[in-house]
Amino acid sequence: MLRYSSLAMFSSKNYNKLIIFRKGCSLMIHKIAPHIYHPEFRSAQPVESDFVCIFNGNSIFLIKDEEKKLLLPTFASLEKKFGGNFSLKCFADQAEYLFSIDSTAFFRLDTLALSLTALPAEDFHSPMVFRTFQPEYLAFAGITACQINRFRLDRRFCGRCGHAMTPSTTERAMICQTCGMIEYPKISPAIITAIVDGDRILLTQYARAASTYRHWALVAGYVEVGETFKGAVRREVMEEVGLKVKDIIYYKSQPWSFSDSDMIGFFARLDGEDTITLQESELATAQWFTRDTVPSLPSHISIGQEMIELFRQGKDPFSI
Repeated sequence: MLRYSSLAMFSSKNYNKLIIFRKGCSLMIHKIAPHIYHPEFRSAQPVESDFVCIFNGNSIFLIKDEEKKLLLPTFASLEKKFGGNFSLKCFADQAEYLFSIDSTAFFRLDTLALSLTALPAEDFHSPMVFRTFQPEYLAFAGITACQINRFRLDRRFCGRCGHAMTPSTTERAMICQTCGMIEYPKISPAIITAIVDGDRILLTQYARAASTYRHWALVAGYVEVGETFKGAVRREVMEEVGLKVKDIIYYKSQPWSFSDSDMIGFFARLDGEDTITLQESELATAQWFTRDTVPSLPSHISIGQEMIELFRQGKDPFSI
């Protein structure tokens, strides 16, 4: 909830503008309407039209069409491309149900577990391929499948007693049959903050050792144990750029499977001096930009990119 001090700038006549601000854009990777995502855990058997996510470690298998466009395979397209050894009946019992979009299901296969050595190594790709994958709803499906796959890989053995873990038959979890330990998918809350000073916004670039992302971004970081989201905003901003902020306003959240995170977005005003003190282990640079000098970004699939674009257009909460 907004504190009264933050809400005061929004009079009743501006309430509708606040609602519009929170709706924002619709290009983020999880915004797949009119498609509907069904994450509920259940047991299911695949049919030929269902999609199959085949993994070799953290890499995912994709096929190419005649125009060399990357595609997420269905069971039918997999058999068509590679023959009867990759037919649905060969893998129906080993395929793990993940989720559905609309009425189409998505399944996981592990090449290491099934000894699928015939698939070309060059057709396995990093999860980062889904940053630019088309269509968008399959980009969301692909990276979500990658997150579940990482969970399965990282929880093969119990962190308490070291014995092998097995998948639960009633929920998305891994269970140690020896000590009873139950592990659920890793979803780490992280804040991301647009720091605004009048007609300026603070943008940063990551240090090479901290991230492979090379474009301008907002200040972001994971929430610590026992910390509120707004407390995390204040701490991360001070740690990374040495600034104080006030009037912290919640924007929206976004599941971000690239890093097993749930990103919680905030806008905040600069409070006091604007001199930047860089945390060099995390950031390579940080710089103030006016609306007309905000650099173009390659896409708007993330909440951070959407927030930067809202500021550029004068649609951030401090401008409406």
